Amino acid sequence: MSDLTGWIKSSYSENGGACVEWAPTSVPTTGVVPVRDSKRTDGPVLMLTPSAFTGLVTLARNTDVS
Repeated sequence: MSDLTGWIKSSYSENGGACVEWAPTSVPTTGVVPVRDSKRTDGPVLMLTPSAFTGLVTLARNTDVS
């Protein structure tokens, strides 16, 4: 999805971990939240409903990765 712009990287990406980016600028026009691997920006894009994205963020916040 090279036509998507306005990608925002997770604040946790600075530590070199497994992180994601999302493109919030497309949500108002498409109704979906694009998500991709921050290390593979040319890779596949996961298209989530807003409620699925909320669930993903909630799961990530509640997961202990240490």
